[in-house]
Amino acid sequence: MIVLGLTGSIGMGKSTTAAMFAAAGLPVHDADATVHRLYSGSAAPLIEVEFPGTTRDGTVDRARLSEKVLGDRKALTRLEAIVHPLVREAEREFLRQAARDRAAAVILDIPLLFEIGGDARVDAVVVVTAAADIQATRVLSRPGMTRDRFEQILARQMPDAEKRRRAHFLIDSGHGFEPARRQVCGVCRVLAQMAGKGIGPDLRA
Repeated sequence: MIVLGLTGSIGMGKSTTAAMFAAAGLPVHDADATVHRLYSGSAAPLIEVEFPGTTRDGTVDRARLSEKVLGDRKALTRLEAIVHPLVREAEREFLRQAARDRAAAVILDIPLLFEIGGDARVDAVVVVTAAADIQATRVLSRPGMTRDRFEQILARQMPDAEKRRRAHFLIDSGHGFEPARRQVCGVCRVLAQMAGKGIGPDLRA
C-alpha cells in the first residue's frame, strides 16, 4: 500500500485537493478533521486542564484556545503534546483499516507534514501551492482574518518554496479547479503504475 502525504501552507487549496483525491477513489485521512473531532471528545478535558477556560460545554472553543497559544511557542508545544498522540493513533487505525480493505494507496492530509517530520512516515509527498498574492487574497478574505494573524500563522509554517523543493508531486491550485483536477489525475496515474493495479474508477481520467 502506497502512503502519500498531502500538505500545503494556509490558503493554498489543500482541502479542495484532498477532496479531488477522495473523488478519485483514494481513502483520505484528514488530520484537521480528526482534531475537530478530538476537540469535541477525548482531547477537550485534557486541554481544559492545561489551558483553563478554553472549553465550553465540553467542547474546545477554538477562538479562546487560539488566543492562548498563537505566537507562544511554549504554549503551542504543550498543546501539541496533548493532541498529536491522539491524532497519530487515529491515523494508525485509518492505515490498519485501509490495509484490511486492501487499498492500493491512501492519502494522509496533514497541514504541517514537514514541520512535524511526518514526511518520514510516507512514501511520497504532494505539495499544494499557489502564487503568494493568490494565497494572501484567499486567506485575508476569511472571516475574522487579519494581516497580523496571517503572518503569525505563516511564521509557524515552512516556507512554500522549501515545501515545493522537497515535494515529489506538485499541485498548483492557482489556475482554477479544472487544471488542478487534471494534475491530481496525473498523480493518480503515477500511483496506479506504482501500485501495479487500478486504485479507483477515475484514476485514468
